[in-house]
Amino acid sequence: IEDEHVTGDEKGILPILVPPHLKVMSMGFLLSTKDTPVIWRGPVKMGAIRQFLGEVHWGDLDYLIIDLPPGTGDEPLSIAQLIPNSSGAIIVTTPQDVALLDSRKAVTFARTLNMPVIGIIENMSGFACPHCGKTIDLFKTGGGQKAALELQVPFLGKVPIDPKIVETGDSGKPFVLEYSKSESAKVFEEIVKNIEKFVSKQDK
Repeated sequence: IEDEHVTGDEKGILPILVPPHLKVMSMGFLLSTKDTPVIWRGPVKMGAIRQFLGEVHWGDLDYLIIDLPPGTGDEPLSIAQLIPNSSGAIIVTTPQDVALLDSRKAVTFARTLNMPVIGIIENMSGFACPHCGKTIDLFKTGGGQKAALELQVPFLGKVPIDPKIVETGDSGKPFVLEYSKSESAKVFEEIVKNIEKFVSKQDK
């Protein structure tokens, strides 16, 4: 979808459709070329986020997931202000100490703004062997789970380094549909179940 450009109608800006049921909006769809950088200060970023939330015709959604850059800067602060009653934040980290430090700050940030923390996901946790499908620990793992325990937030799961995830992502195909029986797909399914369980409790 990287070559797609957004269009609009009387209802607003139309998101890009990704089969089977995903709607996507990104600043990249509005740029003239792939190499064009986005050099914006805080107020301009805030305006763009407000426009994406208010002027994009999302239609009926089960979930609205907003992918934010690492850190606790303008973007997450804008989202917290614009959607004060969100279901919560999902913190994605990697096992390295520096990344774990950022994830701890993100949890503290969310709590400061009274935003529920749905949980922590540890990404790039081990390597999924393309031959046997088993996960091999190339580097240390478990840092995300340890951080979740110490911070008293749910641990949602560990996503391994899997070449097939990269391949399907680049081709625009959902990994869990293409390799539904793989160990990595089972990890994603478990993470989704954990998120749904948390959100369903919030909605009661």
